[in-house]
Amino acid sequence: MSQFIESIKVEDQDIFLLDFHQKRVNQTFAHFGKEGSIDLEKIFKNLNHDEDGLYKLKITYDLDKKFRTMMIPYAIPEIHDFQLVENNIYDYSFKFEDRKELERMKIKSKAEEIIIIKNNHITDTSFSNLLFQKGKDWFTPSTYLLNGVQRQHLLKQKKIKETEITLQNIREFSHFQLINAMNDFDDMFVYPIQKITNLPGSDEYLDV
Repeated sequence: MSQFIESIKVEDQDIFLLDFHQKRVNQTFAHFGKEGSIDLEKIFKNLNHDEDGLYKLKITYDLDKKFRTMMIPYAIPEIHDFQLVENNIYDYSFKFEDRKELERMKIKSKAEEIIIIKNNHITDTSFSNLLFQKGKDWFTPSTYLLNGVQRQHLLKQKKIKETEITLQNIREFSHFQLINAMNDFDDMFVYPIQKITNLPGSDEYLDV
């Protein structure tokens, strides 16, 4: 049976974006024809987590409502280089635990992190959604692989805008950053677009 994961930010014993996480879990159960769901708030409270600092609560679950938890200390990673990787068939509509294809793409690349291109459009990295800066505004690609909780939250707060970002217009943006459940865009490293080593007009893209 398929396993799914939720990675939830816990900082100083507070849990973040729980409503978005619960909605995604509920949608996963409903999509696969299962009634009910698991209660993320109840799971968190039963952990009796009493440590300050930043943690990732990783909940792995299946459609029989069996789950296991890990509370992992977390630090925001700084990444030194990125590479565009083409994969027109990869689908990650649900947050599956199985990440073998993502890891395969990373291993084949020549950079620390990948940015996945699907049908000529920018999507996500191997573990996050993306934001791109043009002037003072930040945009997220409309062609995501996974509609992440932080992405949904920032769009709802109108802190970012959604737009089409392709191989043809990516150079119109000056900087980019990575967002996910653990990282609000106010917290993350901001990278110049040149951190992508194979931008259009430089080397060939990596087709996997």
